[in-house]
Amino acid sequence: MAWDFETLLEPIGLTEGPVWYREALLFTNIPNSRIMRFDPDSGEISVWREGTNNANGLMLDADGVVNACEGGGRRMVKYPDDGATIELCAEFDGSRLNSPNDLAIDGKGRIWFTDPRYGDFRDDMELDHESIYRLDRQADGNWHPERVTYDTTAPNGLLLSLDETVLYVAQSKYGEGEHRELRAYPVLDEGSDENGAVVGRYEVLHNFYPHRGIDGMCLDSEGNIVATAGSGISGPGGMIYVFAPNGRVLETHPLPCDAPTNCTFGGSDLRDLYVTSLEGHLLRARTDRQGLVPR
Repeated sequence: MAWDFETLLEPIGLTEGPVWYREALLFTNIPNSRIMRFDPDSGEISVWREGTNNANGLMLDADGVVNACEGGGRRMVKYPDDGATIELCAEFDGSRLNSPNDLAIDGKGRIWFTDPRYGDFRDDMELDHESIYRLDRQADGNWHPERVTYDTTAPNGLLLSLDETVLYVAQSKYGEGEHRELRAYPVLDEGSDENGAVVGRYEVLHNFYPHRGIDGMCLDSEGNIVATAGSGISGPGGMIYVFAPNGRVLETHPLPCDAPTNCTFGGSDLRDLYVTSLEGHLLRARTDRQGLVPR
């Protein structure tokens, strides 16, 4: 089945972080530091929250609260219904985070997130690495960051497999000779590694080099990876890829935008795929796949 994408929003400047929330879609508009809301019944797009410090990735926790990566604020936060902002983490080992980008929340409520630094300005970076972390909630209610990767440069989107035994990572460093890969890291059992490692050695499931790799991704109900990748600059252009868990390419679907950034399933039956873009689109297609039903 071909996926026919319709344009719901013309470019407004970098859109990201789509998440299905209470029968509507939320997505971030990074340069304007706001979260937008699309109502599929009325077709109306409105501002859901402002002053988000260039928030990027969004995800709901088990309580239905929006969690966000505030890239400009260099911190991980929650946005409860009362309009407050709850800071979860802004530092690792006493140094400020780079610019949190995307996140995943596991069945234990732990928050996994990527912390790259995109763009040329790096003078204010306090960390000498661009890693993935896992936030574990402590008995006192605070969140402790555990470093997960020691081999990533500019990690972007990330996902946990259906059984949470694999961490999928978009390694998306730009530039000649840099890695642009879909990686699969085995998640290690607690205490199984004598060095305290959280994940094992990764496997490259797909190599996009020299073209633009994956930015964001989501899972379908069968555990396949639905990812945004590509650019009109080179290669096949902006594209949705559907990968089996072992990395086999099951499908590709061209997009009417130059550089897609992220995607998620929504709609009453979770069969509509929403896509954001570097230009600032919001796209939607009816698909023959279904997103994960929230736990």
